[in-house]
Amino acid sequence: MADRVSSSVDKSQNSVTISYLSQREAVEIQDLLTGTLGFSIDQLMELEGLSVAASIAEVYRSSDCSRVLVICGIGNNGGDGLVAARHLCHFGFKPSVCYLDCQPKNPFTGLVTQLESLSIPFLSVEDLPRDLSKEFDIIVDAIFGVLSHGEPRRPFDGIIQRLASLNCHDHTHKRSPAIVSVDIPSGWNVDEGDVGGQGIKPDMLVSLTAPKHCAKKFGGPHHFLGGRFVPPSVAAKYKICVPAFHGTSMCARIEKTSHDDIAAQREKYVSPEFLKDHVMVNPIDKFCKWLEDAVNAGLPQPRNFALSTADKNGKPSSRMLLLRKVDQDGFVWLTNYESRKAREISENPCASLLFFWGGLNQQIWRQVRVEGTVQKTSDEESEKYFHGRPGGSQIAAIVSKQSTVIQAKHLLDQNYEELEAKFSDGSLIPRPENWGGYRLKANLVEFWQGLPSRLHDRFQYSLKEVDGKQVWHVDQLAP
Repeated sequence: MADRVSSSVDKSQNSVTISYLSQREAVEIQDLLTGTLGFSIDQLMELEGLSVAASIAEVYRSSDCSRVLVICGIGNNGGDGLVAARHLCHFGFKPSVCYLDCQPKNPFTGLVTQLESLSIPFLSVEDLPRDLSKEFDIIVDAIFGVLSHGEPRRPFDGIIQRLASLNCHDHTHKRSPAIVSVDIPSGWNVDEGDVGGQGIKPDMLVSLTAPKHCAKKFGGPHHFLGGRFVPPSVAAKYKICVPAFHGTSMCARIEKTSHDDIAAQREKYVSPEFLKDHVMVNPIDKFCKWLEDAVNAGLPQPRNFALSTADKNGKPSSRMLLLRKVDQDGFVWLTNYESRKAREISENPCASLLFFWGGLNQQIWRQVRVEGTVQKTSDEESEKYFHGRPGGSQIAAIVSKQSTVIQAKHLLDQNYEELEAKFSDGSLIPRPENWGGYRLKANLVEFWQGLPSRLHDRFQYSLKEVDGKQVWHVDQLAP
């Protein structure tokens, strides 16, 4: 049998080789597991369903996306969905189940009883709301698995069409629920993928045992491996190459391969609407609220921003910096006054800042763009900022002539070590005259929040003169 294995492999960006199984190979492995290797169907469904629930919990927080519809279909794939619903309930989500092919036999009847004991509601196809977007945050597609072939029959065809239609937004600000497909996006050909191009476009795919050939056509942002039960002998026989499971995790993320089409890798925004009622009178107050949200969400380096400047000829340059302070007087950062950005600011004091917070609470994507004029902070402020830095950072500010060409890095290290020894007694490190702060005084601030179909929310504050006073005027912009 080993010489008939035709699993294809891809090399991902992080050098992890990924193999793909054909439909025939996937069926053979399932028969091996439930045959000579001694696994029961309910054991496999339990492990697979748990891995699906674990994958969902890796990406979506129950506090933000609690309403889950699990659509269960024929056979084992439907059983995986039932198990996933049970675990999602225990993980803090609020699942509902639409069981399209309820089978009056074990282990399926036992799974239904378990869900009923948790007061998980069961919905018929007729009970499903017309607009799934209003009622659910996540939809789990557990309809068809590796045994599927041919055109779906009723009622499966109708529900698959409804899920596929969620990819086609109606140019409103409605958000679509995230779709999670179990092993195979229902309606896809196991080996060839979405042949007609009109099928479900899931946001997450949880491949079980190993990805199938159709997974090469998956363009969503989240691809996970589940089913942590494959014996080494089976993995060797079918040349299964997949990412390792870490620790006690029941799922592993599969990274994009190097030849994936970048244009097809699109993030699905499901942020709540940023309504005009949410707009504050003062943009600095609104910025501080969004910055606080980013800090509380645990995003890495939430105070980082891109500073863009231009010289007297209009040639631009950008770099990432750290925000030191923000108040009604402006946005403050620290730097070397002989750096490129400092030279450009001296020639052209107009600059812009860009803050970006991606995946806030897993779902919300925000950016803030600030335009204004820049001036140096006072010597007193610069002294305070400088001596508030760690001693090593103070020494580095003296040693480094920022943006100049260096002959050898070891010379910088040598100068650093000499100064470190000089001030090892704890004496005050003097601030160099060419080091200090800048403050950008904003005259335009734009807030952006991602929404489905790229119909994002944008609100722009600009300073206008009214009765001799500068006041903030707010406009909503087209995305």
